[in-house]
Amino acid sequence: MSGQMIQIEGPDGTFDGYLALPEGGKGPGIVVIQEIFGINKNMRDIADNLAAQGYVALCPDLFWRIEPGVNLTDQTEAEMARAFELFGLFDMETGIKDVATTISHLRKSDACTGKVGSIGYCLGGMLAYLTATRTDVDASVGYYGVNIQTLLSEASNITKPLALHIAGNDEFVPVEAQEQIISGLADNPHVELFQYPGRDHGFARSAGTHHHPEDADTANARTLAFFKKHLG
Repeated sequence: MSGQMIQIEGPDGTFDGYLALPEGGKGPGIVVIQEIFGINKNMRDIADNLAAQGYVALCPDLFWRIEPGVNLTDQTEAEMARAFELFGLFDMETGIKDVATTISHLRKSDACTGKVGSIGYCLGGMLAYLTATRTDVDASVGYYGVNIQTLLSEASNITKPLALHIAGNDEFVPVEAQEQIISGLADNPHVELFQYPGRDHGFARSAGTHHHPEDADTANARTLAFFKKHLG
């Protein structure tokens, strides 16, 4: 199963998104929120896999204001350097607005049968958290989100289910930051926290330099169970 690029109309302009539909053409919606590598093969595969599970998956191009169509990997120093450059140029406030626009696009779509969730990785993991605090999303999942510890003042806004996968040896989220996230969210009844001791950032990135198949499979199974429970 493979998807196609579509256009998403927002208040600031039109941007691309990768849309993957389930076999029946309809299902609950999920916004797939990119890492710092753009809509690359990994993101497209994630959308395709969610579609295979019955979801309408849409991955928006969140770098469109900087450079539309970014498609990088973590396999070369040059690509990593460019990815971090884009991350430095990225505006979180407009990014989360684009995610909200994508949620709205899915809700209005004839293919979407009801609820809409979000799933994000790295940069997208942080945005998945913000999706839970700032949008009307029905359920969110974040993998090794960066800088969440700086956004805990928004935690009281979480009123829908949120699951976070935390890599215990995350090179971009040190142990102190992890402890802040865990303590800051532990008492929120809407939040589920999953920890993966010894795993590094990107452990669920298929073909990535830190990919750990067993824990990736565990995390992905938990994610699918979470979405089945909260999105149907």
